[in-house]
Amino acid sequence: MNIKEKVVAANAPKELGAYSNAIKCGNLIFVSGQLPVNPETGEVPPTIQEQTRQVVDNVRKILADAGATLDNVVKTTVMLQEMSLFGEMNAVYSQEFNEPYPARTSLSVKELPNDALVALDVLAVI
Repeated sequence: MNIKEKVVAANAPKELGAYSNAIKCGNLIFVSGQLPVNPETGEVPPTIQEQTRQVVDNVRKILADAGATLDNVVKTTVMLQEMSLFGEMNAVYSQEFNEPYPARTSLSVKELPNDALVALDVLAVI
């Protein structure tokens, strides 16, 4: 018996490697690290604010395909190209998620694919 199910994310960017955009396991949804790639154009917006909106929108679409919303998110991991971008990212993030905000880990990473400034993964419960 397979306890995990791939979430088919029809409106999100396609996977770039050997991973699933999201896996549903019981009442848990694990969304892989998403980039701020516009799924229609394949482009990454130029600013951290636009990238944060795009990456949250990509996560929103994946969660919708799994039967969830951002309100189901209990934990996030934010990966930033530089911690100096935290304030601008957080200003957008706080508009996208509702209180009580999910638990969050924010990290600075050396680099992200597509020269992205931000990436986001989430854990949701339905």
